[in-house]
Amino acid sequence: MRVLVVEDDEEMAQAVAVGLRRARMAVDLAYDGAVALERMLGADREAYDVVVLDRDLPGTHGDAVCAALIEARCRSRVLMLTAAATADDIVDGLGLGADDYLPKPFDFPVLVARIAALARRAHPAVPPLVRCGDVVVDTARRTAVRAGRELALTPKEFGVLELLLAAGGRAVSAEELLERVWDEAADPFTSAVKVTVSRLRAKLGDPAVIDTVAGAGYRIRGTVPDRRVRRWTRPEA
Repeated sequence: MRVLVVEDDEEMAQAVAVGLRRARMAVDLAYDGAVALERMLGADREAYDVVVLDRDLPGTHGDAVCAALIEARCRSRVLMLTAAATADDIVDGLGLGADDYLPKPFDFPVLVARIAALARRAHPAVPPLVRCGDVVVDTARRTAVRAGRELALTPKEFGVLELLLAAGGRAVSAEELLERVWDEAADPFTSAVKVTVSRLRAKLGDPAVIDTVAGAGYRIRGTVPDRRVRRWTRPEA
């Protein structure tokens, strides 16, 4: 999943980003509301599954950011993360359209679990536990197992496997994998996707799980596309 953390305290933002990346999430940072809106609604907007939004931002307030995202019908889920923790604060935040509200200070495993839950709501076709043959991916605990053997996957390898399984047999292009699994630092002209898929195949072992579809990308072997699962598209502003 891809997450945008919007937090004006740079030290805290970096700490949250490090923790989420360790939890196998792709994370971008924005230190004020205006930059966050440009990333999500501007001409070169990015698609995020979840936005972790500090409510008390200077300049463009977090409330204004949330309202703008709702007005634009942005498909990203919003988790407000703030020191304002009274009952009225929580009611107000949720009333603005936020999907969840977590007061500071917080337990980091709770933050990870809530982000994962919101991401599942953003893509309801993907259940918490995804199976294909003897491969099982737990999207809540961020673990993958094959034939009872836990796989030591990097965050990018896990993200690729998760996205391919969620595609229901549809071929997923390298471009879509790069946009959904990598963060803003990724170079679109590198062979990062090809290298990651190669390493993932090696870790999955035999028989092969991932097929290359000429001119289309990659898909999980032996799966039949579920026509009820819609292709991921960039949200329209």
